[in-house]
Amino acid sequence: MSKGHYELKDRIAWVNGGAGAVGLAVSAELARAGAYVVVSSRNASKLEAAMKKIADCGNIESMVVDVSDSNSVFNGAAQIEKHHGRIEILVNSAGVNPSRRHFRDLSLEDWNNTVQVNLSGMFYACQAVLTSMRKRRDGVIINIGSWAGRFAAYFAGPAYASTKRAVLALTETINMEECVNGIRATSISPAGIDTPLLDKRPKPPSAEIRAGLLKPQDIAQIVRFIAGLPPHVCINEILMGPVLNSAYLGELETQKRRTEGTR
Repeated sequence: MSKGHYELKDRIAWVNGGAGAVGLAVSAELARAGAYVVVSSRNASKLEAAMKKIADCGNIESMVVDVSDSNSVFNGAAQIEKHHGRIEILVNSAGVNPSRRHFRDLSLEDWNNTVQVNLSGMFYACQAVLTSMRKRRDGVIINIGSWAGRFAAYFAGPAYASTKRAVLALTETINMEECVNGIRATSISPAGIDTPLLDKRPKPPSAEIRAGLLKPQDIAQIVRFIAGLPPHVCINEILMGPVLNSAYLGELETQKRRTEGTR
């Protein structure tokens, strides 16, 4: 990582969805850059296991927060501010997508859960930190989206694609309204990250394909870079993918023409 930007010494960061592969990598990277990182997840056991993996990366603590529950999110933010005085960096990395994700199979329960985690949870976290960021006239919000939020992709399904496209609008609106208060927001839209979430696809990619995908550490380094930029710099959006851009090569899973006997 280049030293051509401010390091994060003594900055207070909150990473939700921190027990996931991307959130965990982000938490470790921010801690290594000198930030004090609060890692949250709604799954206590997964969070405990994740913390053991990054315990030696720097100043890190954990907190159980259910991003789908507004009270849990606002209470979590209040606890961080009570103990540390501020939240200067917010990273929203919580994300889900059901295996049975297409219209013919998608249940209302799975739709609601996807919306609650991917979109409502992000909104709750942003709202929870914005008031104090306005008072300090400083703050960085980084929202992890998806390539499927920028470009239509059949494999994503309606719930995931809809919520990830909404991430772009949410981030844009923060910059429109809060730039006058010194607050910066960035949406990062990666394509193809090699995480356990791929196993939930109707047709998981092969080991050969996964080997060429982005890794969680790739996103973590981008987050660190954005968080360390000078206060007058705002990166509005980043669209990133592996060198073998499957979308451009026409290799994304696509619905084929129906044949006799298929649903």
